[in-house]
Amino acid sequence: MELILASGSPRRRELLARITPDFKVVISDVDETIDETLPGTEIVAELAKRKAQVVAQDYPTDLVIGSDTIVYLDGRVLGKPADEAEAKQMLEALSGTTHHVYTAVYLTNGITEETQISDTKVTLHPLTAKEIADYVDSGEPMDKAGAYGIQGLGALLVDEIQGDFYGVAGFPIATVYRMLKKVGFIK
Repeated sequence: MELILASGSPRRRELLARITPDFKVVISDVDETIDETLPGTEIVAELAKRKAQVVAQDYPTDLVIGSDTIVYLDGRVLGKPADEAEAKQMLEALSGTTHHVYTAVYLTNGITEETQISDTKVTLHPLTAKEIADYVDSGEPMDKAGAYGIQGLGALLVDEIQGDFYGVAGFPIATVYRMLKKVGFIK
């Protein structure tokens, strides 16, 4: 049985490698359109499941991990910004606030399936227009949910976190480790 990460995210690849070097990456190409009026936890759980199940169709006897992360502010999903203007809008909305970062991990081997959700509260400092513009100009926000990456320059924006740092980074490795132990992939 092989372990397959159903994600093209370099961050998820790097974080899974901290648990085990024994996996391969198969990028899932799924429709991520979803009813954004659902609770944030349901949204990420469904998206993680979709990603894994698409890959699991081609690898039915292997262990497949799908994951998804969203930033959730006042009942609104902040995904990856479409452009710099949207990144600035997201950061302006997050400035000085506390929001949730939900990361779901879905694991299936064709027989069993399990979903775990990391819920971390993140508070950003009140940001100046220049701080936002400089951060957006760095290019880092463009492929990050909520337009910031806590593991990069975005760390300078963060005042406080309550929960799993790696959940905010997009892959809660302690949770994934325990999931892999539970199914016997890790002894």
